[in-house]
Amino acid sequence: MNLHAYAGSVLPGDAERATLVARVFDPAAGGPCVAAIRGDRVVDLTPVVPTVSELLDRPDAVALVRTHEGSRDWDLAALLAATLRRDRTAAHLLAPVDLQVLKAAGVTFVRSMLERVIEERAKGDPGRAEDIRARIGEVVRGRIAQLRPGSPEAARVKEVLVEEGLWSQYLEVGIGPDPEIFTKAPVLSAVGTGAEIGVLARSTWNNPEPELVLAVSSAGVPVAAALGNDVNLRDFEGRSALLLTEAKDNNASCAIGPFLRLFDDTFTLDDARGTEVALDITGPDGFTLHGVNPVSEISRDLVDLVRHAHGTHHSYPDGFVLFTGTMFAPTEDRGEAGQGFTHRQGDVVAISSPALGTLVNVVTTAEAAEDWTFGIRALMANLAARGLLGATVEVAS
Repeated sequence: MNLHAYAGSVLPGDAERATLVARVFDPAAGGPCVAAIRGDRVVDLTPVVPTVSELLDRPDAVALVRTHEGSRDWDLAALLAATLRRDRTAAHLLAPVDLQVLKAAGVTFVRSMLERVIEERAKGDPGRAEDIRARIGEVVRGRIAQLRPGSPEAARVKEVLVEEGLWSQYLEVGIGPDPEIFTKAPVLSAVGTGAEIGVLARSTWNNPEPELVLAVSSAGVPVAAALGNDVNLRDFEGRSALLLTEAKDNNASCAIGPFLRLFDDTFTLDDARGTEVALDITGPDGFTLHGVNPVSEISRDLVDLVRHAHGTHHSYPDGFVLFTGTMFAPTEDRGEAGQGFTHRQGDVVAISSPALGTLVNVVTTAEAAEDWTFGIRALMANLAARGLLGATVEVAS
């Protein structure tokens, strides 16, 4: 399906004020470049900072992205056009992160928490989900919607739910003292806007997970935000929580983009807390779906999630990104009544926010998606061949 209709919405609505970081694959260099979006130009910062990981650790990151005069640049319109038509022979956008560990927080919204409980009780069978949803959804929602996770009130509700046989491992991480924090995918495996996203061919119940993604420095400080799709296989995770890795980590199953927006005087962490993330799905069968994920309805504060991932118990020398969870678990029937929503090949999934732009991808199978071949060894070899390792350039602010 043609993605060029999204070219005008890839950038944030206030792009002229935003501090935006991109990664560009440059065929001439045979590898990725760190870049800044400046109007209709995309300026190469790689001679100054060879990786986004290093950039986000610099105290002068905002000034560098806003003002550094690179030795070359690309035309933004041409770059977007090549990206959306998936032309790998031309310079195109990549996921805007590189050496950061790809982490995710799960079950951070009440609605998605209930859907996880339903998945668990349905044992991955979408046909059973609607009956279970009707039977337990309202009972549980009424008791936990206003609870603060880990509070004494949450502990008392847990006691009641255990007595009624309604307790679940998903409720444990949803309202208990410790959130679910897991590694979503290997370093460098995320795909960016315009790319295909993959679900296992043998999965029969799956969905996108539109999320706010935080980029966190090696010091554990959130310094930027982006959009993400934490592609999920509901049938796999529903059969057993021990299948989480197989449900979450597959070829092209992690999308981040279109850019990183650094926190500055135009967009802060508080602004990220107020972000609304929209999801739009358009299928080749004419199916359409729209939903909104208000980050303000999250059960735990963003900083609390970061602290559970990073601290004296766990450090990340190259930083990390954190998917912060979704409240959107589509339940509309797509086809046979009672079977709920699942992806079909060719679905166009657009995740958008006025402040962060649009991340758009096309669904295929993980088996058919473009192979992930450019890993850490390839990146280090490429940067070394370009003479970009070992030098840090100071930039006047």
